[in-house]
Amino acid sequence: MLAAVGRNPKIKLSCLQTLSSTTNLYFPPLSFHSFSSFSNSNKYLRRICLVSPSLTSNKFDVPGYTCSSRRRSGRFFCSATSSELELVDEKETNTKKVREFRKRLSISVIKGGSEQGMDRLGQNIVVKGWVRTLRVQSSITFFEVNDGSCLSNMQCVINSDAEGYDQLESGFITTGASVSVEGVIVASQGSKQKIELKVAKVNTIGKSDPSYPIQKKRVSKEFLRTKAHLRPRTNTFGAVARVRNALAHGTHKFFQENGFVWVSTPIITASDCEGAGEQFCVTTLIGDGIKSSANSIPKTGDSSIDWSKDFFGKPAFLTVSGQLNAETYASALTDVYTFGPTFRAENSNTSRHLAEFWMIEPELAFADLDDDMACATAYLQYVVRYVLENCKEDMDFFNSWIEKGIIDRLNNVAEKDFVQLTYTDAVELLLKAKKKFEFPVKWGCDLQSEHERYITEDAFSGTPVIIRDYPKDIKAFYMRQNDDGKTVAAMDLLVPRVGELMGGSQREERLDLLELRMDELKETLNKDSYSWYLDLRRFGTVPHAGFGLGFERLVQFATGIENIRDAIPFPRTPGSAEF
Repeated sequence: MLAAVGRNPKIKLSCLQTLSSTTNLYFPPLSFHSFSSFSNSNKYLRRICLVSPSLTSNKFDVPGYTCSSRRRSGRFFCSATSSELELVDEKETNTKKVREFRKRLSISVIKGGSEQGMDRLGQNIVVKGWVRTLRVQSSITFFEVNDGSCLSNMQCVINSDAEGYDQLESGFITTGASVSVEGVIVASQGSKQKIELKVAKVNTIGKSDPSYPIQKKRVSKEFLRTKAHLRPRTNTFGAVARVRNALAHGTHKFFQENGFVWVSTPIITASDCEGAGEQFCVTTLIGDGIKSSANSIPKTGDSSIDWSKDFFGKPAFLTVSGQLNAETYASALTDVYTFGPTFRAENSNTSRHLAEFWMIEPELAFADLDDDMACATAYLQYVVRYVLENCKEDMDFFNSWIEKGIIDRLNNVAEKDFVQLTYTDAVELLLKAKKKFEFPVKWGCDLQSEHERYITEDAFSGTPVIIRDYPKDIKAFYMRQNDDGKTVAAMDLLVPRVGELMGGSQREERLDLLELRMDELKETLNKDSYSWYLDLRRFGTVPHAGFGLGFERLVQFATGIENIRDAIPFPRTPGSAEF
């Protein structure tokens, strides 16, 4: 029955309840058969379904209404004329509006700015976070709380008359516990901070077990990798996380401000962008991967794997790069970029390699190698300046505790003109170097990290260097061949401490030369898998270029962190997939 439940004194819910007792109607928890809204958002109509297991007639009367119904599985659906309908005011219902979202008052906001919190003296505030240190004295107790918004802690001073003091006195609040602290900001009596919180009330949100492994004493980064779920609570990894966030934000700002479109490229692919074969296979043929045996994998007549029975009907892999897919969108939107996870099954247990890492890959249409180098230079200088301007406290920490002089090094990158030289000139420079390298140098070899760091750190005194025009035999199939027939229009950007930070190239836009190069690599490259890629050269090809940047190496470069496993929240390396 479509009932007018509301301000009409004749028909209220109580009337319907009375009606149920007189007509033997049963009212379950009310469900809506339909809903109609009006221009007045506070009012609406209800259609109420009445269920009467004992009612057998197809018609019945309600005082003041003429109702008809039809039966469906014991339910009667009644209607009334529009003149009999009445609007229901929202105030008479139990509905509530969602409250307005408000940004939490964080420690970074409280202590930020030139006044470092002195402009908030006398303010009553609430701080929520985790206890970092605790010092109990005879008449007063000090404890520091950190909420992760900045490196600084909020020092809290509490007397025995404060509400919740017994939680401290009884040892209920310890290092690692989460707390809510309310009090007044006052000038600090100590020299380490300008303000502190005089506590009026403290409440434990989450107790910390005595086995909490991160105490005030310093612990090694190797140990903290075994506690990756807790290490962001340390000064070092909290700072790394904030700088990583700033680098990501600066990345999007740079490309968005320069007219690039962000494109989400697939993580699962059927092609190998690099052609190196170091990919993780994605398959459902082995079931849960634990209980399955080799005998359960479907085979063809020649005993090879029958990929037609797999989920995608063909071999599929985790991508090593989003570049090829990005090229398709650059061929329509001109300038695009990707920023997402990539994977490489390279069995390298070094401080520079991860199995899962993030890549930034811009792709520029109507561009050559010079445009590519200009974009790479502008991007790097932009994000370095962004971090220096927006992460001053964290960068001061890195400068003091991780790498002395890192701020000066980054300022050099942001301000200096980058050096450019060819691969051939770089090899000659290395051959003349008065230094013995672990890996011998000759034309045609792939430069190693020790070679790259010598060039940028020693030969050019810490200035970033771009090496261009590499031998085609050590570079990917898609790179544009130079006129000499021996080299390709490729470039690597080298920086101090890291070596190669970016690698890019002008892409081969000429269909005939690209097909010829793919035919040369037919032993390792299935040309049929790249038919769509070749179509980009068939239908409106243009010169285009791009580069790839390993995001974790950028984090290493900006923080001074030596091991790349400490530049990502949960590192994935050979033999390790914890957390």
